[in-house]
Amino acid sequence: MKDILERRLKLWHIIAIGLGYMAPMAVFDTFGIVTEVTDGHVPAAYTVTLIAILFTALSYGHMVKAFPGAGSAYTYAQQSINSNVGFLVGWAAILDYLFLPMINALLTAIYLSAIFPDVPGWIWIVGFVLILTVFNIFSVQLTVSFGAVLVLFQVITAILFILLSAGQSYAQWSTAPFTDNVSVGVLFAGASILCFSFLGFDAVTTLSEETIEPKKTIPKGILIIALTGGLLFITVSFFAQILFPSAAMFSDVEGASAEIAYKIGGTLFQSVFVAAALTSTIASGLASHMSASRLLFAISRDGFLPKRIFSYVHPRTKTPMWNIILIGVLSLTAVLLSLEMAASLINFGALTAFSAVNISVIMHYYVKQKRRSAWDTVRFLIAPLLGSVFIFFLWTSLEATSLILGLSWSMIGALYLLYVRKMKKINIPTFHFE
Repeated sequence: MKDILERRLKLWHIIAIGLGYMAPMAVFDTFGIVTEVTDGHVPAAYTVTLIAILFTALSYGHMVKAFPGAGSAYTYAQQSINSNVGFLVGWAAILDYLFLPMINALLTAIYLSAIFPDVPGWIWIVGFVLILTVFNIFSVQLTVSFGAVLVLFQVITAILFILLSAGQSYAQWSTAPFTDNVSVGVLFAGASILCFSFLGFDAVTTLSEETIEPKKTIPKGILIIALTGGLLFITVSFFAQILFPSAAMFSDVEGASAEIAYKIGGTLFQSVFVAAALTSTIASGLASHMSASRLLFAISRDGFLPKRIFSYVHPRTKTPMWNIILIGVLSLTAVLLSLEMAASLINFGALTAFSAVNISVIMHYYVKQKRRSAWDTVRFLIAPLLGSVFIFFLWTSLEATSLILGLSWSMIGALYLLYVRKMKKINIPTFHFE
C-alpha cells in the first residue's frame, strides 16, 4: 500500500483535536495543588504560562510552514539540525504521545472505579483502549467529530461553572488572584506545573499531511488552540480562586475538583462535572492516540522503522492502521503502570520536543536561510530564544524520576539508532511534502 495520507481536515477539525488533547477540564485537576504552591494565585500563574508557551507555539507555526509533514518535532529537527538528532527527538517525543493514552486510561479507571467500586479497574482500561483504537482505525474525520462533541460538552460545563461561580462570588470579585502579594518565583513554580495543561497545540502538527492547506491551517489552529485553552483556564481558575482563595479550604488538595463542583452546584452539578471529566479523558485519549500513530508513520517512512508495518495506510479508511493497533496494545500496559511514572515520561518527551522546535526555528530561518532583518531577528531568533529560556526553566523543575526514565529511554533510542545505521544506509530526503 502506498504510504500516502489523505487531506480531509479543516481548521475546525484541527481546533477540536488540539482542545481535545489539552482537555479543558484539566484546569480543575491541578487547581488545589497550584493554589497551595502559588498561595492563591492560580490565574496569575496561568497567565504567565500562557505568555511563555506562546513563544513555543509560534515556533511550531513557523516550522510547519517550512515542513508541513506528519513528523512534527521529529521532522523539524531532522531537516533543520541533523537526521540523527531528529530521530532522537522523535524517539523522545514518542513518550509524550504514547503515554498520554495510558494516563487517560488510568484516569478513566479511577473515575469509574469510584462510581462502580465492585468492577475491576482493568476492565475500564481495556474498554477505554478498545474505544480509542476502533475510532482511530475507522476514519480520522469520524474520530475528530466524536472528539469535537466531547470537547463541546467540556466547554459547556466550564461555561456553566463560570456562570454559577460568578453569581455566587459577585460581591467578592477583586484582582487579588492576580496582584495581591505575589512573587515572580511563586508564579514560575506554579507555571512549571501548569505548563503541561497546554500540551495539545503541538500535537496537531502531526496531522499536517491530512490537513487541507496545512501551511495556513495548522499555524492558525495552533494559536487559536493555545489562546482559547489559555483564556479558558485563566477565566475558570479566576472564579474558582475567588471562592477558594486558600488551599486550606480543601480537605484534599489533590482531589479539590469534586469539592469545588459540589460547592458550586450541589450533587447535580457534581455529577455533570464528573461526566465532563470523564469525557475529557476520552477526547484527550483519542487525540493522543491519533498523534502517536502519525509520528510512528513519519519515522518509519524515513527507514528507521519497518515500512511494511509502520508506513502502511489502509486503502479505505486512509489511516495508519497497524500503528493504531500497536498503540492500542501498548496502551493496555496501563494496567501495570502508575500515574506518576506515566506522567514523568510524558513530561520528558514534551520538553524535548519543545526545546528542539525552538532550536529548529533558529537553525532553519536565522542560520541556514540567513533571514536577519530586524523583524526576522525578532521572529526567528529572539522569540524562539525566549521560548527556550522558559523551557529550560521547566527542565530545571523536572523531577528526578522524569529525568532518569527519560534519559534511559533516550539511551535505548541512541543504541537502536546505531544498530539501524550499521545495518542499513538511511538517506533522509529533502523535505518534499506540500
